[in-house]
This record gives sequence, structure tokens and C-alpha cells, in this order.
Amino acid sequence: MKLSQLTKQFLDYLEIEKNRSPRTRDNYEFYLGRFLEFVGDVEPKDVTDDKVREYRLFLNRFADERGEPLKKNTQNYHLIALRAFLKYLSKRDIKSLAPEKVELGKMPERQVDFLDGDDLARLLAAPLKHTDDPLTALRDKAILELLFSTGLRVSELCALKRENVNLKRDEFTVRGKGSKLRVVFLSEESKAALTKHLEKRVDVSPFLFVRHDRAVAKNAASASLTPRSIQRLIDRYSRAAGITKNVTPHTMRHSYATDLLRNGADIRSVQSMLGHSSITTTQIYTHITNERLREIHKKYHGKTV
Repeated sequence: MKLSQLTKQFLDYLEIEKNRSPRTRDNYEFYLGRFLEFVGDVEPKDVTDDKVREYRLFLNRFADERGEPLKKNTQNYHLIALRAFLKYLSKRDIKSLAPEKVELGKMPERQVDFLDGDDLARLLAAPLKHTDDPLTALRDKAILELLFSTGLRVSELCALKRENVNLKRDEFTVRGKGSKLRVVFLSEESKAALTKHLEKRVDVSPFLFVRHDRAVAKNAASASLTPRSIQRLIDRYSRAAGITKNVTPHTMRHSYATDLLRNGADIRSVQSMLGHSSITTTQIYTHITNERLREIHKKYHGKTV
């Protein structure tokens, strides 16, 4: 059986047995399609260590139509897809390269952007100061407070429906990546902002955050705000608040995690609250929150001058 047929079976396996989202399937199809273009529609036994090494060199030298190379993390996504495919072949006892032979490239340390202090306070206050429509101002205030209070991913925020959030409790359950459930918690500020927003709503859309215009009033089943809409409103309010750095919905998630760690939360708890499957992902925050290093620097630096 050739790789193209096995790839199709693997994608079906992801969708049915592994219950992966259509987007995940599409991503794997794209990454594996590039591998197939490189090696050709060969048999699994023809996928060798040398072939994979040549493929990695191809990815590293690849340039798009604008002459831009593939980022290191994008190269790794291709290799992750290939490794998952080889693992699937191994599970079916189909002879091919062992998946552990495909090593991921070393990634440069990620730069984490976050807000704190005055910048964060000005951003959270911006909707009520810079929006003429009262209902939109309350909605946007609730969005910003909820992002900072819960660390939600923007896709998770957009998927929320009114029935998901019980304001009589200070917590609710959200379905995140890989359909994993986790509990997130409301601060007093986010709870108050959500309450004010929902009290002023007159539409009957089931979604927590929607557009507030005539189209919504006429359409009870109006869809939620999109991730792109959330990005635009955060960008607008950050500029209105005089913040020079690029602020995204994920900046709010970084700010949430940084705030927890700086105030003494242990990293395992933060991992759970963020919904990270690996502690390694959460550890990107530790280098900016290590107060012990600050204390050592202050105690010992410059004492002989």
C-alpha cells in the first residue's frame, strides 16, 4: 500500500478514533501533503532516516512566494505530523521508519509579551472611556476583564454561550484544545462586568458576546464575535490607552499567567488553569517571574565597588 492511501486512512483515524477537529485534520493533511510531494507516493518501507534528513534540509531551505523561510516552529509542525503518521503505521505493524527517529529541531526561547501595572489598568478601563455606544462599551469591558481573569484562549472565549457561565458561582467549565475540559475562575471585576453587560442585553442570541447592531436585533440566532473581531477591538483599545507594544488576545493570557506566578502560584496549578498538556509549555513564564533571582542580584551585585 502506498503512502497516499495510508495518509488518507490516517486522517480518517484522526477524525474518527482520535476525535480531532476538522481544523486539526486539515493541518495534518497539509503538512503530510508536503512530505508526500517531497518523497513521492512511495511505500512505507521507503521512508528512511536519510530521506527524512533530506526532507528536514528541504524544510530549512524552503522559501515561500515572498522569499520568506519557514519559521522553526512551522518546520517542527511538519515533523510532528510526520512522527504522528509513522506512529500510526507502527501501531498497524506496517514497516516504516520508527517514529522516535524523527527528532524535532531545537527551538529558540520564546519571548513572552504581557501587560502589568499601569498599562494593564489603562487597557481594562479603555472601553468605558473610548466607546460611545454604552452596550458595546459594557461588552468590551466584560471581554477584557474575562480574558484577564480566566486566561481563556480567544477561540474559547468566542465559543462561550450564556448558558456556559453561571454568575451565581465564581467558576465555570470551558472546553479547550483537544476537547479537554478545565475549570476557570471569575474575579470580582470580571463578574461585575459580565453582570452589567448581560443586564443590558435585549437580544436573545445564545452566545455570550455578539455584535450589538440592528442585524443582531433582527437575528435571534446571531453568531458570536469572531477571534478576528476580538483582536481588532483589543488593538483599538490598546492604542487608545497609549500602549506602544503589540497587544493581542494571547497577550492577555500571558498577563494572566504572569500575574498568578508573580503572586506566588505554583507552576503546576498554573499549568492546570491554562489547560497546558505539558509543563514544558508553562515553563516559558518562569524566567520572567523568578523573584528569587531579583533578590540575589540586589543582595550581591556591586558590593565591591
